[in-house]
Parts: sequence; C-alpha cells; structure tokens
Amino acid sequence: PADHNRPGFLYAFNRHNEVNLNIGMIRLRYDRPRIRANFGLMAGTYANANLAAEPGVLKNVLEANAGVRLSKNKQLWVDVGIFSSHIGFESAIGADCWTMTRSMAAENSPYYSAGVQLSYASDNGQWYMAALLINGWQRIYRVDGNQLPAFGHQLTWTPTDAITLNSSSFVGSDTPDSTRLMRYFHNLYGQFQLSERFGLKVGFDIGAQQASPNSSNLALWYTSALIARYAFSEQVALAARAEYYSDVDQVMIASGTANGFQTLGFSLNVDVQILKRVLWRVEGRWFRSIGDQVFVEANQTPTLDNFAIGTALSFRF
Repeated sequence: PADHNRPGFLYAFNRHNEVNLNIGMIRLRYDRPRIRANFGLMAGTYANANLAAEPGVLKNVLEANAGVRLSKNKQLWVDVGIFSSHIGFESAIGADCWTMTRSMAAENSPYYSAGVQLSYASDNGQWYMAALLINGWQRIYRVDGNQLPAFGHQLTWTPTDAITLNSSSFVGSDTPDSTRLMRYFHNLYGQFQLSERFGLKVGFDIGAQQASPNSSNLALWYTSALIARYAFSEQVALAARAEYYSDVDQVMIASGTANGFQTLGFSLNVDVQILKRVLWRVEGRWFRSIGDQVFVEANQTPTLDNFAIGTALSFRF
C-alpha cells in the first residue's frame, strides 16, 4: 500500500517496504526476597501502534510495577502497576518468541495491562496462579465514563520441563457505562518440547461480547494457532505457523464486509543466532481470507490474499 501500512489487524510489525525500529527498550529490575520492581521504557512502531490510545508519555512505558511478598515461606505476591499481559504465549519482545511476527491471536488480545495482581507459585514450581483487577482491555488510561473494573485469572501447570499448560481469562467492559458491552474472553495454550530440537505451541482463544447494551445476545469470535519449531543447531532454527481467525460479527477486527473477518494465516521463518546476543530472522507470511475480499492490493483493488517477506535483527545487552 502507498501508506506503507500492513493490514489493520497487525500491530507489532505493521509497517511495509521500509526499514524501521520495531521496539527498542531499556529495562531495570529490582529483586529482593520480599520486594521486587520493574521499570521499562520503549520506543518504536510497536509502541506507536499498540499504545495509540494512551496519552502522552504513557505510550513509551513498557512496564512499571512493584510487588511485595505477603508470606515469608511461600511465593505469595501482590504486585501493582503496568505489566505484560497475562494472556497468551507471545510478548512484545520479538527475540523471546518463536516467530518473527506475532500471531493474529496475540495481535488482537492484550499485550499489556495495568492494575493489581495477586499471584502464587507452588514450592515445586509446577503451579502458578494469579487473580487480577485491571483497568480494562489493554488499558493504562481508562475509557472515559467507564467505572467498572475488569477482572482476569491465570492458571499455569508445568508438570515437567517439557510441558506447559495455561488458562487465562478476561471479564470486563471496554466501553462507557452508559453504553456498556460486557466482554468475556478465554485463552488456552500448551507448549510441548517433544525432543531436544523439536517443539510445539498450540493455542485457542474464544471471546464473546454483548451485541448491544443490556442484551443477552452475544457476538462471538475465536482463533487458533499452531507453531512448530525445529533447531538444527544452537545457531540455526526453523519455525512454521498455521493459524485461523474468525470474527464474523467484527468485534475485534472490522473488515466492513458482509461475512466479517475469516482468515487463514501461514508463515515460515529462519532464525540465525549470529552471536550470543545477536539474532537475525527472515520470515515469509501469507494470509488467505475465507469468503470476502478483506485485503487490498497496491492499487486499492480488493483481494483475498496478502503476502509479505520481512527480516529483523535483534540485539540484547
């Protein structure tokens, strides 16, 4: 497209035909037996797109939180502030993810939240539980006129080093109280390291929102993603992704078409660990709409398909 924007449902890597900064960040961490804190600042296209609704300098805050351990002998903590989201297996930090770009599921669910979190981790490290009271659906600055807090939970079971199962939820409203539309969302994923070199991640999200204020009718959407990764060596790895997103009622993704947004996605990326703290990635990604022509070509002609090739270079220090 002439404006260099990728399709509107993509946020983390949303620019096309240009060289840019996706995310540059610096983070400080304080960790003691009974007190902990994190503070991170960031800049880049990720911050511009994902924090567009936040005012002023809040757009540049990656995280800002502090916590107190409530028990001397147990990992029971209360934390307050701005956190990474408790939903999903992907984060804003690309080098921590198996694929260069984020899945449609991650792009259209919260990357961050602000509020209070009560968490507990078992002594054997197998269980993690958290209950959250937050400002809303990916909100630091609350929607004007919305006085209802949102709620969430996270439950993670790691029976072995090779298996992780997670359940997360959101219940709340992202609209003013006068036009309140309740939203209910659940994320389920599993991560399986089947061998030293081969791993799988699979996730399924489902959401429902009131079709109109005080209505018992719900608009539904759901998405699924499967990522397979194979490490040929410590330096070279390959990851493939298949995904599907269905939002017929256009709650999360407004396609403006008769049958809403129903899209398949496939990607393949190669990772090269050039140095211990330098990662180079190349990814090809293809979207195919099921039914309506929700994409546009360079001349604004509607089409069923969208394809892009991208590359990213990540540095850690």
